[in-house]
Amino acid sequence: MDAQFSLWGAQLNTAHRPRRLAATLLAAALAGTGLTVAAAPAAHAAASEAVAKLPITSYSALAVDSAHQRVYIADSNMGSYSNPGQIAVYNFQGERITTISTTQHISGLALNADGSTLYVGGREVIWRYDTSTYASNGLYVSTDTCGRSLAFSGGQVYYTTPYSYYTSQCDTTLTYLDSYAPATNTSGRTDWQDYGKLQLEAGPGDRMLMGQPLNSAATNPFLTVYDAGGGSLVRNAARRFADADGKGALDLKDMALSADGSKVAVADASAGTRLLNTGDLSDAADGYQALPDGASASAVAFGGDGKYIARGASATGSTPDLLVQPADPADATAPLEFAFEGSLDGDRVAARGLEWAADGSRLFAVTTNAAGSQYWLHIIQPPAVQYDARFTGGLTHSPAQAAAGEPLAVRGKLEQDGPAPAEPLKVKATRTDASGTHELGTFTVKDDGTFTVLDEPDLVGDATYTVSYLGDLTHRPAEDITTTVSVGKAPTSIALTAPEEGSLSTGVEITGTFTAQGKALPDRAVLKVSRKDRLGTGTLSSVTVAADGTFTINDLPRTRGNATYTVGWPGDDLHQASTASATVYVRR
Repeated sequence: MDAQFSLWGAQLNTAHRPRRLAATLLAAALAGTGLTVAAAPAAHAAASEAVAKLPITSYSALAVDSAHQRVYIADSNMGSYSNPGQIAVYNFQGERITTISTTQHISGLALNADGSTLYVGGREVIWRYDTSTYASNGLYVSTDTCGRSLAFSGGQVYYTTPYSYYTSQCDTTLTYLDSYAPATNTSGRTDWQDYGKLQLEAGPGDRMLMGQPLNSAATNPFLTVYDAGGGSLVRNAARRFADADGKGALDLKDMALSADGSKVAVADASAGTRLLNTGDLSDAADGYQALPDGASASAVAFGGDGKYIARGASATGSTPDLLVQPADPADATAPLEFAFEGSLDGDRVAARGLEWAADGSRLFAVTTNAAGSQYWLHIIQPPAVQYDARFTGGLTHSPAQAAAGEPLAVRGKLEQDGPAPAEPLKVKATRTDASGTHELGTFTVKDDGTFTVLDEPDLVGDATYTVSYLGDLTHRPAEDITTTVSVGKAPTSIALTAPEEGSLSTGVEITGTFTAQGKALPDRAVLKVSRKDRLGTGTLSSVTVAADGTFTINDLPRTRGNATYTVGWPGDDLHQASTASATVYVRR
């Protein structure tokens, strides 16, 4: 077990087992657990897993916030008007962060584009939770008695509103598709509706899927693709699957759009995993192999990096419940297979129970027991051999004297074991100064391992740069590396152009240029001017620098002889002071 995952066992009050096995051992059941890993080739020989027992007795939705590394799991607790709801919140290591409680049942979950707001479907409200504070406010909407589905697409929240006086009729009730626009804080009907608990799924390019579960009021359910860009829904491709004899109807459990938006995968309980072309929802030329005998499709999710697809199923015994394999169906590499059985794992993947981290670094799977009364969260590292990576040689920076508002380059080197990566590695960097910690973004590692972090520090004082490598599909994270840089004030300069001689009658004219490096001055600089002659030193009128940095000084000297003019600027919080002098011989 590597150090990255050994921490989990100490931190979690959960079951945790290593999955980093040689390919020849993957066919064996792991000792002391109920999880069987079926045989897989060496290319997929490494998988690690943490398991958390969830504090819920029912399940309605899973949402993954990759920006803040949070996982949200909703316990709907449907069935009674007075039933409360809750959302269990975990980090990417499987530690429970908090539990969000609501006074009435909840159902669907959706995150906005940057992960700052979690939208929660309530009985009569769409709750909006700030994901940094978990503070909430709600927008009251149409009453839902059966459980909503939510999706965030095209800058809006779309949600279903099923209503039935009797919960026993929820599967066939009329369900409306409604929308909420955060920009205007308004909600309304989209005029799309049909029977049953309609399901929504957002995807790349402002696309959204809506699918209809099989029910007695919809014996030939539909699947459709919407364009949610521009603030209103435009329906694109739509399909029903039954043939002329009524056979082959869709039995929808889950759906997902591929990372590039070109394909739709559907978990169909009767047909397995369907792979469709997004443009017209026709069957893709190549499809995925059938699920194992006895397994019924329950969930599907594409990795955010486009490399893998996870296919969940409901199966008994040692029959695999989860397959993780290349997203390209033409890739014949055998999938990595997981069979969940036992009180430490659950028995099957819950419907709509799969989501990936955006970068493909983690797969999150919700499993349940046969009765559907207990639930588990599995956090699975992608199936790829992993190698070590490390920073070497420390960090250097240039220029040697950093200045506020001036470009600064911090350089280092990352070494990695194993074969050359297919894509360049990336490092992340932060700057911590008197105002806090600032994300600087990601930076590419060159073929020789070197990288350069570019920044413009904006405060005078110590700035600590931390560079991190968080790992990828084939490399473990590296220990962070830091350096502290002393940031000084940016230099300024004054250049004067003065005549050699002037006269008492015509005066003296001096021109100059003021230059300030670093951050732009909030106002035009005002320069102090003094004159020193044989009668002493006197202060002249100050001059304001023009927008192009130039200025002019005009003076009528008071006596003959040398007159030395000194121009100065006192500096500010981010800029150094500067002075310049010029001597003019004054005649009559």
